[in-house]
Amino acid sequence: MSKILIRGAKVLGGEPQDVLIDGEFIEAVGSGLDADGAQVVEAGGKVLLPGLVDLHTHLREPGREDSETVLTGTRAAAAGGYTAVFAMANTFPVADTAGVVEQVYRLGQEHGYCDVQPIGAVTVGLEGKKLAELGAMHESAAGVTVFSDDGKCVDDAVIMRRALEYVKAFGGVVAQHAQEPRLTEGAQMNEGIVSAELGLGGWPAVAEESIIARDVLLAEHVGSRVHICHLSTAGSVEIVRWAKSRGIDVTAEVTPHHLLLTDEMVRTYNPVYKVNPPLRTERDVLALREALADGTIDIVATDHAPHPHEDKDCEWGAAAMGMVGLETALSVVQHTMVDTGLLDWAGVAERMSFRPARIGGLEGHGRPVSAGEPANLTLVDSAYRGEVDPAGFASRSRNTPYEGRELPGRVSHTFLRGRATVVDGKLA
Repeated sequence: MSKILIRGAKVLGGEPQDVLIDGEFIEAVGSGLDADGAQVVEAGGKVLLPGLVDLHTHLREPGREDSETVLTGTRAAAAGGYTAVFAMANTFPVADTAGVVEQVYRLGQEHGYCDVQPIGAVTVGLEGKKLAELGAMHESAAGVTVFSDDGKCVDDAVIMRRALEYVKAFGGVVAQHAQEPRLTEGAQMNEGIVSAELGLGGWPAVAEESIIARDVLLAEHVGSRVHICHLSTAGSVEIVRWAKSRGIDVTAEVTPHHLLLTDEMVRTYNPVYKVNPPLRTERDVLALREALADGTIDIVATDHAPHPHEDKDCEWGAAAMGMVGLETALSVVQHTMVDTGLLDWAGVAERMSFRPARIGGLEGHGRPVSAGEPANLTLVDSAYRGEVDPAGFASRSRNTPYEGRELPGRVSHTFLRGRATVVDGKLA
C-alpha cells in the first residue's frame, strides 16, 4: 500500500494538522509533514475522526437479502464513516450458533468495506426459552462477545440471569431490547396525547423502564455487564443514571432518530416513522440529548433497520418497524449535539468510536488518531449542508425518515486500515 498524506485536517475538531498513513497504520501526526510519493488528500480544515463503530446494525443476511446484505450494508456503513459494525442476530436462520456467526463474519472480511463483528443471539431462535450456544459462539472464529435477542426482549428473568452469569465467565455483555411484551401488545406508537388523538395503540414508557430496572438489578446481583439497546425515554435515563451511581456495570445507547424525531411525526401516518421503540415526546428527546452529553448514555448506535419498499409502502398498522440510519447518523448527531453546543467533536469520537469499540471488545477500532495506531479514519466536511436523498444511498433499502430534510455534514473520506473505502464522498 502506498503512503497517504492527509493535509490540514482538524483532528477531533482541533487545530489543523497533517496525518501520514503508511500501509495499515498512522506513521505520524503533526504540522508540515511531507512524504515523497505519498498520495495527498487536501483536507482543507475538515474534521478527522477515528473510524466510527456501530454497536447495533441489522445487515439482514442470511435470510432477508431483499432488505440488505452484508455487502450493501457495509457499503452503507463506509459511506456513513463507519469502519466497524456489530451485526444483530435476528437473521434467518438466527445467529444462535457458531456456524451462522462465522458466516456473517467471513462475509464481512470478504467484502472489505468495514469490519463486521457478529452479535450472537441470547436464546435459541430468539424464542426466550433456552440459552443459545453462547460459549461456542465466543470461541468461534467470530469471537462473539456481545449477545442480544434484539427485536425481542429477554423477558424471562431467570433466562436473563443465566445469560448474565454465562457471559461473565469470558467478559461478554448481554445487550437487552427493553420491552415488556405484555405491556406492548397491539402497540403502534408512543402512549400519550398523540396516540389518544389518533386512536392508535399506545406503547407506554414503563414497558421499557420496567425491564431496564429489572436488568440493572440482575446485573448487580450477578456482577455482570448489561447493555441497554436504543434507550428512548426520560424515565429510562433516570434509571440508568441511578444504576451507574450505585456502581452497576451498565451501558446504554441512543439512536440518532430518538435524538431528533418525536411522536408528533406520526400524525402524518407515514410508516417511515414507525419504529421500535417508538418515537417519543419532545421532553424525552431533550432528556436523551442531555444524558448523551453528560455520559449517562454512553454511545450513539444506529439500529440501522432496512426494509424493502413493500414493507413500508402500506398502511400504518401493517407496516414493519424500523428505519435505515448508517448513512445519516453522523449528520443527525452533528445537528442535534454538535451544532447545539452539547458536544464537541472529541465528544462525538468518544460516543461513536471509542466507547462502542470498548463496550464490544473490538480491537483495532476506537483508537486514538496518533502515530502507531491503525489507520481507521473518517474525514468529515462539517460545513456541508444538503438535503437527504435516499436515491443515492448505498443501502439496499430506502426507509429513511429524513428524505428531503436538510442536515449538516458529509463524510468525505473513510479509511479502513489505510485503504480508502470512500473518496470525495463516493464509494471507492
